[in-house]
Amino acid sequence: MSGGLILAAPASASGKTTLTLALLRHFRNSGKAIASAKAGPDYIDPAFHAAASGTPCLNLDAWAMRRETIAALVASLERQAELVLCEGAMGLFDGAGQAGHGSTGDLAALTGWPVVLVVDVAGQAGSAAALLRGFMSHRPDVPLAGVIFNRVGGPRHAGMLENSVRTALPGLPILGHVPRLAELALPERHLGLVQAAEHPDLDGFLDRAATLVSAAIDVERLLFIARSSSLAALPPAQPLPPLGQRIAVARDVAFAFAYPAMLEGWHSAGAELALFSPLADEAPAAGADAVFLPGGYPELHAGRLAGNRRFLAGLAAASCRAAVIYGECGGYMVLGRGLVDAAGTRHAMAGLLPLETSFAERRRQLGYRKLRLAVPGPLGKAGAAFRGHEYHYATIIDEGGGTPLFVVADADAGDLGATGRIAGRVMGSFLHLVDRG
Repeated sequence: MSGGLILAAPASASGKTTLTLALLRHFRNSGKAIASAKAGPDYIDPAFHAAASGTPCLNLDAWAMRRETIAALVASLERQAELVLCEGAMGLFDGAGQAGHGSTGDLAALTGWPVVLVVDVAGQAGSAAALLRGFMSHRPDVPLAGVIFNRVGGPRHAGMLENSVRTALPGLPILGHVPRLAELALPERHLGLVQAAEHPDLDGFLDRAATLVSAAIDVERLLFIARSSSLAALPPAQPLPPLGQRIAVARDVAFAFAYPAMLEGWHSAGAELALFSPLADEAPAAGADAVFLPGGYPELHAGRLAGNRRFLAGLAAASCRAAVIYGECGGYMVLGRGLVDAAGTRHAMAGLLPLETSFAERRRQLGYRKLRLAVPGPLGKAGAAFRGHEYHYATIIDEGGGTPLFVVADADAGDLGATGRIAGRVMGSFLHLVDRG
């Protein structure tokens, strides 16, 4: 019987991503059928998960997804693997808005998967037991099944940690002490880790990490802790309606931020998907009745994209034949008239929406969003509700006088006004849609 568990942490930057990747690669190398999930809205970490495990990583979002969507995704994960390893987001009880809904703890309570806490103990010893006592008692519906100490200074440090926890919390399993190792670091940029596809020797890194981490963790006991979800199994999830019957999907390092659950939902609804690379100057398939430009890093490749005539001509041709064209975040920027890069140079984009954006004037926009369609269109009737998120550093110089696509509120229901643009069957915004509302 398959089971799952959640690797969480008291705070961000505790090392849970690297430990998750190392364990995924270890179990894969050991011949175990493994699958993974990532709590919350994240595109970058799941790509590393997929590289480590060899299977797509699914996001499970307790704030932005309906219960039935999560149940369907959990069922699909447990059907395909002996073990589902889910990486938490931020701290275990960190959620959205003032109420803190949608935390990794909420996901654990919903799925019934046990939680193993990864604690960065650099700079502490006996205090770790006090921290763990607080996490163990904070929510009775989110019990801790074990702890992994990360960035341990050496055998003496490990002994102090063992003594303090076994004295104060004798029932809490200590599953390992992972040492401080520079070899376990991954490079970062403005939206998180440098993408998996850009890592020069990712397989080598994952294999080395698997060897180091599996030697420091009781992996057999970790497997014993895993439990099947308490959610009822459901048919395949369909978070969003398909944009068309034949959908061309941009996919390369500039357009990598598409949730597998959304694409698989379109496929299970009967849509045909055809991938193409704008960076390789590929045009969307001529027979496509819809084009999806997901987010990513077009701001890092603006000059190259501006010169890719087949790609831009293909978008124009799709628009002329009345295909649906939808862009999210970076994809929205490319559908605009111009994009200013970090050096201040403007690059002409597709010109299908009245939009000018800039990466030279950075301002972080981050948070969950409640959305309603401002006008009827390919995504549904006016007023159709969705949930999603926003995370970027670009600014809007001019959004023209066009028709807004969404009316938006934040996680606390605070009015954020109208956003995005729709012109005929071309539309987009800086928001990433996760599920129907």
